[in-house]
Parts: sequence; structure tokens; C-alpha cells
Amino acid sequence: MKSKLFRGLSVCLLVPVLALAACAPNPSGTPGSPLPTAVVNTTVPTAQPSEILPSATQPPIEDTLPVPTLPALEDATVFPDPTLFAWQLVADGLKKPTDLAAPEDGSGRLLILEQGGVIRVIADGELSAEPFFDLTDRVGADGSEQGLLGIALDPEYADNGIFYLNYTDKNGDTVIARYHSMSDGFRGDPASEEILLQVDQPYANHNGGDLEFGPDGMLYIGLGDGGSGGDPQGNAQNPNALLGKMLRLDVRGKDAYTIPADNPYASGGGRQEIWAVGLRNPWRYTFDSLTGDLYIADVGQNKYEEVHYLPGGSQGGVNFGWNYREGTHPYEGNAPDGANLIDPVFEYDHGQGCSITGGYVYRGQALPEFYGIYLVSDYCSGNVWGLMQDAGGQWQSQLLFQVAGNISSFGQDTHGEIYLLDHRTGGVFRLERKQAF
Repeated sequence: MKSKLFRGLSVCLLVPVLALAACAPNPSGTPGSPLPTAVVNTTVPTAQPSEILPSATQPPIEDTLPVPTLPALEDATVFPDPTLFAWQLVADGLKKPTDLAAPEDGSGRLLILEQGGVIRVIADGELSAEPFFDLTDRVGADGSEQGLLGIALDPEYADNGIFYLNYTDKNGDTVIARYHSMSDGFRGDPASEEILLQVDQPYANHNGGDLEFGPDGMLYIGLGDGGSGGDPQGNAQNPNALLGKMLRLDVRGKDAYTIPADNPYASGGGRQEIWAVGLRNPWRYTFDSLTGDLYIADVGQNKYEEVHYLPGGSQGGVNFGWNYREGTHPYEGNAPDGANLIDPVFEYDHGQGCSITGGYVYRGQALPEFYGIYLVSDYCSGNVWGLMQDAGGQWQSQLLFQVAGNISSFGQDTHGEIYLLDHRTGGVFRLERKQAF
């Protein structure tokens, strides 16, 4: 019997812990065989093994980062040599970390979500003993894909102390809620909870979990298709169901939320909260902080993992294809005439991993070789790829690192430097240049 990992029931037993947003059951009941590499519009050279370096005598985080006074950088046109970089341990001792947020309040703190319902603090290079927030009395974490899954800080968090969480409750259902920090500014107040949205989850897997504010100031919420395998309830293509969708809400300055007037179903025909359809389990998405481009890493069924891309300023109403397709490959049924299914810009088969984890477009100053490159990884294999468009607009990829861990999420600090979270060991790592050690 397969281990119940973080996207369902089909992740191989090579991974002894839960796999966030990981594989789902093979409908036939037979494990899928490794498939030949299938990468869309990409080239994938062999990666060099990645080093994960111990923290040793790590100085405080903010002291290690240069003041961003360099001239404006240009997007990389070639992939960097991965042997010149490594993932430096910042802190460990966390319990199943799932997400990271960096308040732009001058404190230099990092907030780390633990799946069980606690938000921990890394300050001055150390994991603080006192948590920022404890919601364990409300969070249900059954050991697979449920728990405290996502955080978004209000764009004006430094002034108003407002933040939003995505978690599953004791019944296993999704809750989107708003909170306020306490008067000291260094702790969240659980008593301030304002539940904005609750969504019934028919199964324990495919909860999605990410929250991101877009460049338009709206809150984007990624929800999986409800779980089991193959989307048996047909949620992803049903405009009257919130599951299997990207939602878009106007929450700032509101008692609850309002519907943006340009949402595709704002005037009828489906749930007004929906912005895009056809997602299986979006496990981490991001808006490029410079261009506003949207990248969505969507966990596949049992053969292919994929990344979707929409240029900044794109309108809603797009269809990412699940469950008519898994990646670019037919899965079940035929799309209706006139359906415009969006192709992924990158995919890989289960010979290279089993559960995709989306990252960020690098916009820091310390590593100009990565500037403009989107990083994405696989939970099971530890592979980390870079993606970028060439001068002709074609997508290129390169396997850059092979990390000895289960990457549950990436993170980004206020300087634009990139972190990854190891769900298995509880480590937080930052990408750095080896010569700096």
C-alpha cells in the first residue's frame, strides 16, 4: 500500500514523510511506470549535485545581504553555473514548514508556517523560542495535505499589521481568514480572526493552500480540485464550484470581501469569486515582483507536473485544462468546442519527480546571474530547475540543483533573496554564492 503523502495516495514509498501537494492515486490502481522525459519548449542539461551547507557561524540575516544600491539589473540570458552556488542553512528545528513570509517593517524577521498551526519567527539569524502566532486549536492536520498551508501579508502590513491565512479546520475544510497583529507588532492575535471564506473539502487531499496579493491589490487564492484522484466530482471544470480554481477577491478595507467587477463571472454564469478554472492542485504560485507575470505550479495526477504562465495584466477567465488534460497530454474527456485551454510552459514526467513545488522569479541584488529566472522544484526528488524566456520568446529550462530534502515551499525576503523550506528536516535555506562562505 502506498504511503499517504501530500497530494493524495500515489507518491512512491521512497518518501517517508508527507509530500505537500503530492501525487494522487492512479485511477487504474496500478503505479505508473517512469516515463520518458517530456519537457515543453525547454532544454534540460544534467544538473550538478547541490550543496546544502550548515549554518556554522552564520551572522544575522540582514547583515549578510548587501544594501541594494547597485544599478538596475537586466534579466539573465544564460543560466548560471550551479557549482558556484549553494543553499546555506539559515535555521532548523521547525516542524513541517509549509510557507514563509517577510514583513516589510524594517525588522528583518522571517515568518515560517508550520503545518500543525504555529507561525515561527527567524530573527537575527536565529529561530525564536516564542512563536508569532498559534492556531493549533483551530487547525486540522491529519498528517497528509491538511494544516496551516499559506500566508499573505497585507501590502500595507507595516502600517496596519493585517495578514491572511489559508488553513484546514478540524473538519478538514478550507478556511480563509484575516488577522491583526497585537499592539507590540511582534505577535499575531488569534482572537482577531475574521473568517472570510469557508470551502467544503470532500477529500483530505488537493487543498491547494497558497495566498498571494497580485499587483492589482487583489487577493488570489489557489484551491485544488477537492481530492481523491482524477477529479471524480468534476470540480475543476465546473464554474459553479470553487474547487479546482484560482479565486480573486477584493479584501482590503472591507468587512469581508467584495467581487472585483472584472472577474469573469461577476455578472453571472458561475461563482463570482472565480478568476480562472482547470487547476488540479496549485502548490505555490507567484507574481513576478517586477513585471507582474503570474507563474502557477500545478501538481499532476500520476504522470506529469506542470508550470503555467500568464503575462502581467492578463485578464481572468482562462482555462488551464485539468482534467481534460494532464500537462499537455489528454487525460479524460474532450473539451467543448471553443474552449481555449492554456498550455503549460514547462512540464516534467514522473521519472524526474512526483510533486511540483512552485518558487519565485529572482529579483534580488546579491546574485545577478539569477536575475529574472524563475525557480521551481520537486518535493520528492529535490530537483530545482530554472526557467526563462529566450530572445525569441521560447521557454528554456535547466536543472540547476539536486537538493537532499523535501522542498515544501520557497520563500523570498524583503531584499528579493530566495529561500527554500525542507519539510522533512525542518530546515530553512537561502541561495548564496559559495565564495561568500
